Amino acid sequence: MPALVTWPLLALALFAFCLWVAIAHRVFWMLSDRPTIRRGLDLLPFAGDDGPPKVTIIVPAHNEERVIDACCTALRRQEYDALEIVFVLDRCTDGTLDIVRRHADEDDRVVIVENDACPDDWAGKCHAAKLGADVATGDFLLFTDADTEFDPRLVAASVAIARDRNLGLVSILSTLTFGHTWERIAQPVASMHLIRLFPIHRASRAEQENRRAFANGQFLLFSREWYDRIGGHESVRGDLLEDIALARRIHLEHGHAGVFIADGLLRCSMYESLNDFRLGWKRIFIEACNRRPPRLRRNAARIMFTGIACPIAQAAALALGISYLVDGQLIGGIPLTTVAAAGLIVQAAALVPIYFFTGAPARAIIGFPIGSWIVARIMLDGAGDLTHRRPIPWAGREYVLEPKVD
Repeated sequence: MPALVTWPLLALALFAFCLWVAIAHRVFWMLSDRPTIRRGLDLLPFAGDDGPPKVTIIVPAHNEERVIDACCTALRRQEYDALEIVFVLDRCTDGTLDIVRRHADEDDRVVIVENDACPDDWAGKCHAAKLGADVATGDFLLFTDADTEFDPRLVAASVAIARDRNLGLVSILSTLTFGHTWERIAQPVASMHLIRLFPIHRASRAEQENRRAFANGQFLLFSREWYDRIGGHESVRGDLLEDIALARRIHLEHGHAGVFIADGLLRCSMYESLNDFRLGWKRIFIEACNRRPPRLRRNAARIMFTGIACPIAQAAALALGISYLVDGQLIGGIPLTTVAAAGLIVQAAALVPIYFFTGAPARAIIGFPIGSWIVARIMLDGAGDLTHRRPIPWAGREYVLEPKVD
């Protein structure tokens, strides 16, 4: 093989090795002190004669018959005495109401709010959440999604942390389910790049400087005082990613928020199909990149390089190096084989904790390049939707989003 191919391939493999060393360092540093919600369990039971504060759980639900029974059951099993559970059924046309009504008949803590319309200037989920907040009587308001399942101790642990650290907002990164092949391939990659955009340690900083406001809409626990102070969901009525918008409102008001890892206390089955996955993550990435098409394209290019080009270059260098060694060409074979193998090992070492963090099986790492392609395409599609003003369907409505410029 001519040097024209050998040495450029070695240089690319060496660059990929250095890049993944830097990524691995960042991953291990980020996860070295995992902010887990389980720490709240050490603060129980609640001290004082007044007992725990009342919590209202608010669940906006739009056609959720696939998951709503499991959600209702888990919420009713919470080991927390002062609890109110409000389901806001938002323009449901399936069997969601019948399922929730059965739970309400069995448990007087369950409240049903039916909604059949959404104002034009509101995002559907925001409006449903606001309707739930209007009837809530709790000292804390906990907004969650219908596709989540709570560990029985989750509410108590979360309230304990909120009170102990004087947090206006507690949010949790859920442990995801991986029942489908495409979930195991694409979900960890999507989560990895969302965390890269919004590092956990920056989202939970007490000081204002360099804080990066972030929250996960699957679990938003507000003190009622802070929810009212920032204007509630009405203040972010047009946002498709209301969780980050609310976290930014807390930040602007100099409040304190904490983002924690679920460690199995909160599980979520986000999407039923690959198409739903694409639509959901497109919405997430569009808002995470602040509706800026150039940012979406830059991030897509970064994903394609790190997740596709680097592994291909390393695999090609390894194969070529092995062929050299078989032919007895040590000068080319040893450096190619060594650098490529080291690069693949470092990449795997960086990805294993990420996959563990998301709850995905480690063996799914073999699909990392395919997952990178899927996620990069989602970002590029989002950039195209913004640029060409294509409507984005979500929760029974279509939204035409206005792109922003850098």
